[in-house]
Amino acid sequence: MSSPLSLRHYSHELLSHSHDYAQLVFGLSGILEFEVAGRGSQVNRQTLAVVPSDALHACGSKRGSHCLVLDVPCERWLQQQLGSHLEATRRLLEKPAAVSLTPAQSQLVNWLAASAINDPVIAQQGAALLLASLTHADTPVHESNALPLAALDAHIDQHAAHPLQVADLARLAGLSAARFHVRFLSETGQTPMDYVRSRRLQLARQLLQSSTLAIAEVAARVGYSSQSAFTAALTRQFGLAARALRVQRD
Repeated sequence: MSSPLSLRHYSHELLSHSHDYAQLVFGLSGILEFEVAGRGSQVNRQTLAVVPSDALHACGSKRGSHCLVLDVPCERWLQQQLGSHLEATRRLLEKPAAVSLTPAQSQLVNWLAASAINDPVIAQQGAALLLASLTHADTPVHESNALPLAALDAHIDQHAAHPLQVADLARLAGLSAARFHVRFLSETGQTPMDYVRSRRLQLARQLLQSSTLAIAEVAARVGYSSQSAFTAALTRQFGLAARALRVQRD
């Protein structure tokens, strides 16, 4: 049996997939934008995201995030390891949720993250301890209701070359355009269209630095029909024009 516990680093690169087992993602450092079945949340220190089996989920971290991940083993393993905690664990894993950890649970997560989790005894018993600890009534569990930023980012990237309206993004979040605008400004500190503009320019910088596409072609791919307007926008955003960004490396 492979280890149910692993340490993972997430970057700005958006990951989107599903798998036939449930998963728990515990934040250790940084902020991980997480979206499961259309529900958005943030995974950071002292929180975790619950990913049910076969649930489509997406995640990414602008500044990098380090997490402890528990790939929940099969039903037989759960029955053997969890005893009286089995039914509560099944309920926990049924639907997407965000969980705030108690100090004791955070201590356990941090101890396991610093341990030899490639050791099968530590990994198996550590996973069982984590699952059992999450079934106590004092663990605050709630369905995630933050905006699905990972799904919104994926939509913006996919349609960067075309006009985007607030209503398009609001529809993904299941909100009216007016309510979405208010929620988005509250959660991100930006208006939706400012966010779209910034996301497009970040994509443009990546294309300039990782490809040999002509500047006009890069501009078109991120929704600018005018190369001069594109260059002006880049200068406002990054303090450098397109040609200077092309030779710049982080």
